[in-house]
Amino acid sequence: MSTQSLRRPVALVIHGGAGVIEPDALGDALERAVRDDLDRALDAGYGVLALGGSALDAVEAATCALEDSPHFNAGRGSVFTADGRHELDASIMDGQHRRAGAVACLLTVRNPVRLARRVLEDSAHVFLVGEGAEQFADTHPEIERVPNDWFSTEPRRRQLQDVQRREQQSWRTDPDLRGRYFGTVGAVALDNRGHLAAATSTGGMTNKRWGRVGDSPVIGAGTWADARCAVSCSGWGEYYIRNAVAHDIAARVAYRGDRLRDAAEDVILGEVPAHGGDGGAIALDRQGNVVLTFNTRGMYRGWVRPDGSRGTAICQDD
Repeated sequence: MSTQSLRRPVALVIHGGAGVIEPDALGDALERAVRDDLDRALDAGYGVLALGGSALDAVEAATCALEDSPHFNAGRGSVFTADGRHELDASIMDGQHRRAGAVACLLTVRNPVRLARRVLEDSAHVFLVGEGAEQFADTHPEIERVPNDWFSTEPRRRQLQDVQRREQQSWRTDPDLRGRYFGTVGAVALDNRGHLAAATSTGGMTNKRWGRVGDSPVIGAGTWADARCAVSCSGWGEYYIRNAVAHDIAARVAYRGDRLRDAAEDVILGEVPAHGGDGGAIALDRQGNVVLTFNTRGMYRGWVRPDGSRGTAICQDD
């Protein structure tokens, strides 16, 4: 690798989900734990980039670190479905060649983003679901497997109990889900060859039924990367699918020449709430411009800019 290529800037942005996040309710100890896990994810992803690794490797590493934290709705801290189990989804995309891999309704894969990467690299397909995705994992012994209850945490169990209690009291499913799904994780990266990548992972929505799948594993809805920008989303998945949010942001950059920040704000602050949804997105362009946009009270997030400056934040006014 040439000295000139090593001097090209690299950047990384991560998120741990958008939603209703109240600092007082979070508490000092939990806030410190969340920020520590965000920093660990930044270290994992940026460590790859600093050594000249690819953006694809970086977003996989950062997302894996977030999946291993019990504080986010992905991997270890995934929410419960209505029948008391966990169904995990993830996707990853390489902006250079627009290769992508996605998985949904996983039951035993510790790090869904790693299996999504294997779909990208080792299959002729883009999206594998349920039993078929688990069978594909069986052919890759390097993919770590765990029992489904390994993903269980007491805070998530209490969330399920609270939601089901409200349902019993009202005799119907509460349709107002705004701000109640925070925790989805993701990462976008720019490497020293100027290539971009994005990844997103989630445990879905508390009390979900019927194999519901949201936007996180859907290429173009929750995840997108091309030669100009990379996007990872977090929000009310149905609205992100209906509005193809991740791709819409990228399309405004590609076809209208919008600045990335303008494109993201038009979609996240305009299109999504106009149709009844909410949430956020992180994005990065090939110049290393960082975008963190959300219309909720908070979004767990972190970044390392091309100049090496870094930070984490939780609420709107951080």
